[in-house]
Amino acid sequence: MYIAMNRFRVIKGSEADFETMWRARETYLPSMRGFVEFHLLRGATHDEHTLYSTHTTWASYQDFEAWTKSEGFRAAHAKAGDPNRRVLHMGHPQFEGFQAVLTETVSGRVAAE
Repeated sequence: MYIAMNRFRVIKGSEADFETMWRARETYLPSMRGFVEFHLLRGATHDEHTLYSTHTTWASYQDFEAWTKSEGFRAAHAKAGDPNRRVLHMGHPQFEGFQAVLTETVSGRVAAE
């Protein structure tokens, strides 16, 4: 399993617009091989921003990598650099990728390959 996360510092007061943007977006993830799930996570609010993270789970790193090279990925991110789009977060998102080493569920513990 592979987990891909992007961390955003959303400008205080822009949280509702940021969440609406994600809810309204065209998603191509479910059609991708190896896609498991997506989460938009809201974290702590600080003086100038609220922390958010997107979190996708993939069956493998190879499936995630295929997503980053797909037409769906390009379409999903086409407006990201649009200068006419209202800026909702501070700076670029910070990407973090993780290979699962151990998974524990209600059914028990499983070591990753």
